[in-house]
Amino acid sequence: MIFTGVDIIEIRRIKKIILTNKKFLEKVYTPTEIVYCNSKKNKWQHFAVRFAAKEAVWKALGKKDIWHRDISVKNTKDGKPEVVLSKKYKNLEKKISLSLSHTEDYAVAVAVIEK
Repeated sequence: MIFTGVDIIEIRRIKKIILTNKKFLEKVYTPTEIVYCNSKKNKWQHFAVRFAAKEAVWKALGKKDIWHRDISVKNTKDGKPEVVLSKKYKNLEKKISLSLSHTEDYAVAVAVIEK
């Protein structure tokens, strides 16, 4: 079976939430993701696309007991996005394909899981 999840978000919405609610970063992103996004010239796009990725993976998994910080996004050496899951869902990690994209205004992510 194949399961998919898609999410799109306005970049300015993520920027506004992060700037007005400092706890949001710690609640949603891993420390590694925060360092990565903050190191980028257009950091808001990177925060937004990672948020969209977490939502897309959550939707594809269809699990209500997984949280944003249980889903992490990192890039492989060749720049391809890769999902890292918490211990409870580690067995699904290699079955997830992820595609990310963003413009100046929007970020989108698609997750495909083969179970």
